[in-house]
Amino acid sequence: MSPLKKIGAFTAALTAAFAAAYGVGSVVAPVDGGSTREAAHASMADGDGHAEQGSAATHTPGGLQVSEGGYTLDLGTASLPAGTRTTLRFVVRDAEGAPVTAYRTEHGKQLHLIVASRELTAYRHLHPTRAADGTWSTPVELPEAGGYRVFADFTPAAAREGLTLGSDLAVTGSYAAHALPAPANTATVDGYTVRLDGTLTPGRESDLTFSVSRAGRPVTTLQPYLGAYGHLVALRSGDLAYLHVHPQEEAEGTAVSGPEVAFTATAPSPGTYRLFLDFKVGDRVHTAAFTATTGHGH
Repeated sequence: MSPLKKIGAFTAALTAAFAAAYGVGSVVAPVDGGSTREAAHASMADGDGHAEQGSAATHTPGGLQVSEGGYTLDLGTASLPAGTRTTLRFVVRDAEGAPVTAYRTEHGKQLHLIVASRELTAYRHLHPTRAADGTWSTPVELPEAGGYRVFADFTPAAAREGLTLGSDLAVTGSYAAHALPAPANTATVDGYTVRLDGTLTPGRESDLTFSVSRAGRPVTTLQPYLGAYGHLVALRSGDLAYLHVHPQEEAEGTAVSGPEVAFTATAPSPGTYRLFLDFKVGDRVHTAAFTATTGHGH
């Protein structure tokens, strides 16, 4: 059943909200400045920052498909109530339909789960647990009714490359439409101010640097989180496509624990993007969100 049919009983406004689609891609900035798993996130530009030609340029980005490479994301939970802590369950199945029970560990976890609302106003980065029968589950509380996209990022033990599979989720309740936040280069979360320096350029690599401060003072006590000092998740409006994002190595003389976390991103096309930066301070993970446009994005 399509997402529109699932929520037909909500309201006409909710149905209209489901018409838009968004994409997500996740990367991390390693503590040691090393590279991330490139196989899980298709490159959309060559080393010189120019768009690739041929098969690489036409490769379907992760998250657009529920099945890929012989694996399928079987979302056992079709809908959840808004504002209520409940359990989300799913299974990853192989080409024979059997649950996958062996995975490689990536960034300290066998599977990373991202849940994002289609309006890009709600976002969760979760790490579910797996039962012996291959069923994954995680508690989650989603704040608003509407359409959501669930992304599972993992590498099966039997596979050569990582996968990101996506499926739709309906969150029931009283729905109210929200406009995409306006573009801005600063965001405030939990008393921290995060500044974004750099702009996205279609088809070319762009440097993005996030600086964390509190009460006007640079924060130099960023803590490792899943083996990284910063996780950047990028969503493009319209088709759920990933941006190509990878971390930059630490510049000589730069404090490893902040206040800056830098990435290189390639926007595959003009458009509007939503960027989510996870960082950890004081044993707590905080998420700063930004809206960015590039080219003729709107």
